[in-house]
Amino acid sequence: MSLLAHAPALQVVLPLVSAPLAVLLRHRNAAFAVVTAGAWAAFAAAIALWLQVGESGVISYHIGNWAPPWGIEYRVDRLTSFVLLLVSGMASIVLPYSRASIEREIPRELHYLYYAMFGLCLTGLLGMTITGDAFNIFVFLEISSLSTYVLIGLGRDRRALSASYRYLIMGSIGATFIVLGIGFLYLMTGTLNLADMAVRIRDIESSRPVLAALAFLTVGISLKVALFPLHQWLPNAYTYAPSAVTAFLAATATKVSVYVLIRFYFSVFGESLVFAKLPLPEIMLLLSLLGMFAANFIAIFQDNLKRLFAYSSVGQIGYITLGLSFDSFNGLAASIVHLFNHGIAKGAIFLLIGGIVAAGAKAGTGPLPLSFDRLAGLSRRMPLTCFGIVIAGLSLIGVPGTAGFVSKWYLILAAMDKGQWWLVAAILASSLLAVAYVWRFVEAAYFRPAADEVRREAPLSMLLPAWLLVLGSIWFGLDTSVTLGSALDAAQHLIGSKP
Repeated sequence: MSLLAHAPALQVVLPLVSAPLAVLLRHRNAAFAVVTAGAWAAFAAAIALWLQVGESGVISYHIGNWAPPWGIEYRVDRLTSFVLLLVSGMASIVLPYSRASIEREIPRELHYLYYAMFGLCLTGLLGMTITGDAFNIFVFLEISSLSTYVLIGLGRDRRALSASYRYLIMGSIGATFIVLGIGFLYLMTGTLNLADMAVRIRDIESSRPVLAALAFLTVGISLKVALFPLHQWLPNAYTYAPSAVTAFLAATATKVSVYVLIRFYFSVFGESLVFAKLPLPEIMLLLSLLGMFAANFIAIFQDNLKRLFAYSSVGQIGYITLGLSFDSFNGLAASIVHLFNHGIAKGAIFLLIGGIVAAGAKAGTGPLPLSFDRLAGLSRRMPLTCFGIVIAGLSLIGVPGTAGFVSKWYLILAAMDKGQWWLVAAILASSLLAVAYVWRFVEAAYFRPAADEVRREAPLSMLLPAWLLVLGSIWFGLDTSVTLGSALDAAQHLIGSKP
């Protein structure tokens, strides 16, 4: 049997094996090489799976040749392969960037541990995405979460520890809700295989245990998504974590959680229960709008650049969940494509911010504050970094020609399909708030007198990965065949037909 036939398993196994190897080697260069090789191999497997799904349809891989529902199944459809591309692709970009970045932000004796935890986090995110087993979702969720707590706490800033602890508490509450929901589903269906569960749940979908499972899963996953107002862990975690960690988490972790929510809503419970018999669409619509406006508004008044874009992430998550609340083809497609488009734009911004930290701090002294007073006139010293942040910021706003425009255009189409013109106005108005917080950086970097502090461009090894994502934000705004094409195919598979 060819190696390609085992690509679903290799997707998870290779990063998983790289993590303990990094610990055993206990050398930062060797750990970097091993974990990066595992991430690149996982990315190659993700590309192969995406192409294979496009040609032959859904892939069902049986672990140990035990056929589901008795055995554990890895199931890859268009949505799964698309999210695998995002997660493994971001890891492949962030890891080379990390080599120079963590020199400034993590003590050298902990570098090997950083790579080991990164490998485990990648394993958990990929496993959550590809598994077709409900309990395995919880297992991989815990793998990714526990490693994330360590990654956040590795920074030199002692506030990273309190941010990690807050995330641990809230993340544990979310995980408890999720495992309770899975337990109720197993109690009622007698299976943990998601596809088999979807079939068995049809006859009992209105029973109280099933409704309780839906409630527990919605709240637990929403905590991991950082859906407003369950976002309290996110701003500090993103602000005080090492820059490479922030970039990877912002681009992938919340996106995988949204993917899990979509998978349970559309593939397990079904539209009729989630959107027709319960008031979930109205609740999600309200919380999405609160996130879009409140979080974006709070972002405007932040004095720390990293914290500003952390609150921006909460607002952008509102756009993703807003698409789900429409329960329509265009709305679901908008949510799926925004997973990718926001991931690459926000990943680019946090990588570039890490470049500012690296350029302003000598190795071993720790990061400097990212207040706007310290960023005055920065464009004259770091023109490539500042211009990259502006371009990625335009994607967050949704300016035509950027990837973010594609997402917001389909959100607007979904609102117009429903005849909800007030929502079209709300989407445009919230985008003006994004203009305001991006402008704060532009005003400080381009229009204020230069600060006394001397900064130069970040090392090329940090600029190149960041600019690869910046260019991606433009490319995927002009050529939507991969991103929007995958999102439309996934939406058609989940909902059944185009409008």
